[in-house]
Amino acid sequence: MDAAFRTVNGNHCPETETESSGTRKRRGSMYLEEETDKKSEVISCIFFLKEEVGALARTLRLFEEKGINLTHIESRPSQMNKGQYEFFINVDSSCSQALDEVINSLRTQISGHVLELSRNKEKDTVPWFPNDIQDLDRFANQILSYGSELDADHPGFTDPVYRARRKEFADIAYNYKHGQVIPRVEYTEEEKATWGTVFKELKTLYPTHACREHNRVFPLLEKYCGYRQDNIPQLEDVSRFLQSCTGFRLRPVAGLLSSRDFLAGLAFRVFHSTQYIRHGSKPRYTPEPDVCHELLGHVPLFADPNFAQFSQEIGLASLGAPDEYIEKLATYCLTDKPKLQPFDPDKTSLQKYPITEYQPAYFVAESFEDAKEKVRKFAATIPRPFTVRYNPYTQSIEVLDNTLQLRNLADSIRSEVGKLCEALRKLE
Repeated sequence: MDAAFRTVNGNHCPETETESSGTRKRRGSMYLEEETDKKSEVISCIFFLKEEVGALARTLRLFEEKGINLTHIESRPSQMNKGQYEFFINVDSSCSQALDEVINSLRTQISGHVLELSRNKEKDTVPWFPNDIQDLDRFANQILSYGSELDADHPGFTDPVYRARRKEFADIAYNYKHGQVIPRVEYTEEEKATWGTVFKELKTLYPTHACREHNRVFPLLEKYCGYRQDNIPQLEDVSRFLQSCTGFRLRPVAGLLSSRDFLAGLAFRVFHSTQYIRHGSKPRYTPEPDVCHELLGHVPLFADPNFAQFSQEIGLASLGAPDEYIEKLATYCLTDKPKLQPFDPDKTSLQKYPITEYQPAYFVAESFEDAKEKVRKFAATIPRPFTVRYNPYTQSIEVLDNTLQLRNLADSIRSEVGKLCEALRKLE
């Protein structure tokens, strides 16, 4: 099994503690949520099993013996309980009584337990998404690859010192919760040398290859955040700088997130950033995001108000979107090979991109404002039964699907328009 959930229908695991219309019951070390909403007719739960031969087979046999049909099952290695796998399942609500017996058997015969409950889903039509900024804690550790474990083709795979160092960084990310100060890292001389190689080369390329907004911000990062050839900036310092510019912030992550989870962070003006650095044997190449990729590539533009708004628009468009639209939203030059084409979300979203070489095509927008308007139009075509809005005061997502929410939004807009008119009058 890989580090991502394996699914039977391609849907993301919808975990949340929200108990809208249901009741939560605890039975020993397992939890079960029984919803009173009869439209979904689904009971969902998550359980852990030790990583041992036959554990899953014995568990599935319990369901079979009770005549329970699993309509959905996902699994992945547990990030919170090492040596265990966690499983998310859906069963028909008519199996509630039989499920109680299975839960008891799991607890007594197999030592299975559930970490938390998931909400019921209505036929998986609307994937779960975070409602407030604290919800980002739920999936920040659900990385797709690498983290403290490296694949055989990774440059640091045979380096035990590098692997041990990567575990230190992974532990920081796994233990981090929203609102905490990002732990500072004492980088080694070798790590700083790798950073210095990348920093020096990119600085020579920025004047001719980076956009105007990037080049305007970069000197500020050097002045306020410790961007130097001989120093790797601390995520906490950079995060505070971004918050003062656009409200964006960083949070540490152990590796590559799924497209859905990464985009959901952008909806809250949160950029998930790695803190480790690539292996020193190949400073000009990394098969995964690292601190060079994040701080030298992505971060400068998050200090620009237009780009920050553009990024958040993409994130908001992703919330509750079907899987196929997530991949389209996530598909958004230093050689003479790439083709340059006008930015068009309908075409850009279909462009495949390799991770081991320069991109074959780049899509050019007239400005971030132009790109933002085009993305807004594209987002309007995403099939979902509601619209969302970010409330910066509560740092939460408001689902605009009832008249009360729309009335509150209208009042807020009316207040802002009033301020605009007053300011215009004073300028006359």
